[in-house]
Amino acid sequence: MPLFNRKPFSLLEPPKDLDPKEKVFQIRFTKEIFRDYQEYLKRLNLYRQRVWTCKMSGKSNLTFEEALVSEHNAVEKTKKLPAEFMSYVLRMIQYSTLGLYELINNIYASLLEEVFEGTELHANKDGSVIPCKILKILDSDGPKMCEVGWLRHNNTLINTSVIKAADLFYRRAPVSRNTLKIFIRDSTTQTSPWIIHENLAKKYGIPTDPPSNIMNKKGRKRKDYGTIEDGQKKMKGDDGHAHVPTKYPIDDLLVKPNADDSSLFKRPPMATDFRVPRCSVGDLLMVWDFCSSFGRVLNLFPFPLTDMENAVCHKESNVLLVEIHAAMFHLLMKDKGDYFSVLQNKKRKLKVSLVTWAEYLCDFLEMTKIEELSSTIATVRRGYYGLIDTDIKLRILRELVEEAIKTSAIREILSERVDQKQALNATKRESTRKDKQEQNLNTETAMKKEENQTDAVQDSNESVDDLARGKEKDKSSRSKTEGKRHLVRHLDTEIEKLSIRSSPLGKDKHYNRYWFFRREGRLFVESADSREWGYYSTKEELDALMGSLNVKGIRERALKRQLEKFYNKIRYVISKNPTDFFFMKQ
Repeated sequence: MPLFNRKPFSLLEPPKDLDPKEKVFQIRFTKEIFRDYQEYLKRLNLYRQRVWTCKMSGKSNLTFEEALVSEHNAVEKTKKLPAEFMSYVLRMIQYSTLGLYELINNIYASLLEEVFEGTELHANKDGSVIPCKILKILDSDGPKMCEVGWLRHNNTLINTSVIKAADLFYRRAPVSRNTLKIFIRDSTTQTSPWIIHENLAKKYGIPTDPPSNIMNKKGRKRKDYGTIEDGQKKMKGDDGHAHVPTKYPIDDLLVKPNADDSSLFKRPPMATDFRVPRCSVGDLLMVWDFCSSFGRVLNLFPFPLTDMENAVCHKESNVLLVEIHAAMFHLLMKDKGDYFSVLQNKKRKLKVSLVTWAEYLCDFLEMTKIEELSSTIATVRRGYYGLIDTDIKLRILRELVEEAIKTSAIREILSERVDQKQALNATKRESTRKDKQEQNLNTETAMKKEENQTDAVQDSNESVDDLARGKEKDKSSRSKTEGKRHLVRHLDTEIEKLSIRSSPLGKDKHYNRYWFFRREGRLFVESADSREWGYYSTKEELDALMGSLNVKGIRERALKRQLEKFYNKIRYVISKNPTDFFFMKQ
């Protein structure tokens, strides 16, 4: 049931003594019945207001009907959690005291490391990576061993082997973090600690008795703080009312407006004039950022985001899109993975041209086994790729990027960048440490100089040359300081160049995410459900946005700090024409 202003909501009971022939009014999606038309309208208008929240996903600012649809979709997503993981995941949830996102990350990481009977993974066999299915986990005193069945492309078993569990790996995560988030919310009755539904605990044999550490914490709280009534008495002031001081920052949605907030600016409206559907902007940015970040290994020249947006919306095949697809195909071929095997079976040449690229695209679409994408194969083969819907074109490109990220060439680059970034950070830390030592030494020297200043002034024999030498020494000291500041700025720039934008700058009160890319002159805003996107593109809009953030809230305080940290870079980038960046040294 959707939440009303984030609180539980109950439907009305049907009127008593209803006559079957009586004329009544019924709300379609709740089945509530009203005798009075005005009451019916009042209730219907309430449902149409954007004050409802999906209980499962946490999406807010919805109408009641939108929240119902969101909850239905969320329940469908939880069914994607493989049955073999259910007991393991529920045990990790039960009585956990972690926050939601920390718990999600723990479960996600643990699923990647553990093995379960019935799951399909990959392993190396005869020098190739081959899919397999765990048939049985064997008992052994040493390393964990598994009996696996090797699979063909149609998922039929070829033969079996016994291998180490450590040699098994996933080519793709078995479950997404979003699915885990929805599953946790759907399967629990309370948080802090998390407690799963009683029927689930009984079905999967999960203990329902709280662990001793949870009971001990409860006992200590009762002992330290006494009863609620005792606390209320202690907090009462002279006027007889309870005063509970608020310690900021708190969750943004709990911040109540007051007189201090009048100084906050109004949040500026975002531009939304994208050529691609707004729900596909995230895919567009992901593909473009990948091509920009790994252009050298892909043999692609840098290109503006607007060029790609125009290309993907074009109703004819165009050179830019063909080059992007061809670059991805060549990368997958060199990796000699699943796509390489498909091409070998079809006896394709390992070279994509402007004429043959569509054939290689059809091979990839067949390999993905995603019905929505593979349904376009006939259109592509007839030479009408340009007529495919824009959102589907971007989904195909996103799938290509996700396959490309798994290749050894990209992983090696990522590993190198991590090492280089760590080395630069170490250099920066060492430079900062030495700078602090020198500052402390200069401070001590200045204090000693002040102590002797009176004697120096009284010394009538001090020469003008001595004073001049002192001034020159001060100038020299400042010029070393300036050099170190320049070094730190240089190191920051180099570290930023090695960074790949994989996370947003931060979130605002309503969980909207803010993204900044150093080659694109806009600050992008993604809605909490990733269906809506907008952007800011002027310094005035950036300043107004920063002035509208309320630092009493946890999310908006963190977001403002990040915007302040990158303010000069963002301001510089948005003041430039986007095409200017592709005539500069990359």
